[in-house]
Amino acid sequence: MGRLRSGEGILRRKPIEHIEETEVGEGTRLDKSLGLWQLTAIGVGGIIGAGIFTLAGTVANGTAGPAVLVSFLIAGVASACAALSYAEFAGLIPKAGSAYTYGYAVLGEFAGWFIGWDLLLEYTAIVAVVAIGISGYFSFLVEEMGADLPRWMLGAPGTGAGHRVDLFAAVLCLLIAWLLNLGIRTAARFETFVVALKVLVVLLVIGVGVFHISTANYHPFFPFGLSGAFTGAATVFFAVFGYDAMSTAAEESKNAQQYMPKAIIYSLAISMVLYVAACLVLTGMQNYKAIDPESGFSTAFKSVGLDALADVIAVGAIIGILTVMFTFMLGVTRVWFSMSRDGLLPRWFAKTHPTRHVPTRVTWIVGAASAVIAGLVPIGEAAELTNIGILLAFVVVCVAVIVLRYRQPELPRTFRTPWMPFVPALGVVFSVWLITFLKWETWVRFVVWFLIGCVIYFGYSYRRSVLATQRPAD
Repeated sequence: MGRLRSGEGILRRKPIEHIEETEVGEGTRLDKSLGLWQLTAIGVGGIIGAGIFTLAGTVANGTAGPAVLVSFLIAGVASACAALSYAEFAGLIPKAGSAYTYGYAVLGEFAGWFIGWDLLLEYTAIVAVVAIGISGYFSFLVEEMGADLPRWMLGAPGTGAGHRVDLFAAVLCLLIAWLLNLGIRTAARFETFVVALKVLVVLLVIGVGVFHISTANYHPFFPFGLSGAFTGAATVFFAVFGYDAMSTAAEESKNAQQYMPKAIIYSLAISMVLYVAACLVLTGMQNYKAIDPESGFSTAFKSVGLDALADVIAVGAIIGILTVMFTFMLGVTRVWFSMSRDGLLPRWFAKTHPTRHVPTRVTWIVGAASAVIAGLVPIGEAAELTNIGILLAFVVVCVAVIVLRYRQPELPRTFRTPWMPFVPALGVVFSVWLITFLKWETWVRFVVWFLIGCVIYFGYSYRRSVLATQRPAD
């Protein structure tokens, strides 16, 4: 055990060649059952969803206009630079935790803690945001069917007259937690099936909608100026990085070193093609001012007389966006599991189910927390919790891949980030640049969460982590 850490204090890190040895404890095993296409489906499931069915309309209507297409392209380029860095790490360190684990192994314990702690909030908030987006389409369907549900259950306080709780969104969060607790094999099969349905719905939207485009709707293309497109990019950024959450499942892959890099690249490439085409259709079918921020595609198709198809899209959106919730709840539970197994949080949380081998305890806690956010917080405020930490995680991963390439160039890598160090450096620049467009309220929430994390780290984690309790390297 004498070589299990490198460095001292907050800079101590888990040497990659011995990383397996630091992950100890009874009842913390995860099943290895995910193949390449299941991993890719989880990635696509996390990337495509709220971005197309909810955020595209929201950003087009109030932030970027038709230039929402540019917003997605900017976010996509920044995401691609980071994705290539993630792909190298995923093949090199095929363990649960993603950016948290990579940061811990390369930049030290506090850097790992910083990212892990932040992702706990960010991923949970994303689950809630997506649940709220699904609830918007649910309300649309209810109205179309002539049903009249009590207004108190249709939205968070302050979102409409008589709204007290978004009950449907809250229940969805609990249902996803239940699904994940069935075991990764069962849950992944469900995810793969639903992702296939979602892609078919998106292809239907594009294939039919292209015949109802009016080029006049593209003018002006930048109604809010270039800054609107940049602000929109920062807003939609969380819709183009589902591969980050997917990579937290590396430890549950049959052959992570080979499959994870491919799944990351495949999922982002497939998703960006569909995003670009969908944005062109949405803003071409309706003037950006008329696009519904919550159920954009359904109302757009209804505006051209395709009411039946609008209902199909609404159903497809509800089913399809579920996969985003699945991917990010999977992500937050695996990050939490990894931090607890490493001793940075109480190891009670790292206990897995004796037969299904999933972290049941943290899954139910995350399900309940996301349900509270989804039920009581408006979508705009919830969305503001989601972006800054992910962008900082991208910065950490991009910096770490450069550092490790020069520190330990001899490590066996199944995938190597091309054009080193230009690509990861560009990922850093893009991420920092996008951070500058976030609202000051987002920074305030981030700083408060970070300070809470510092109290926990220096009051508990610093002395109780696995590396802190092992004797230093000889």
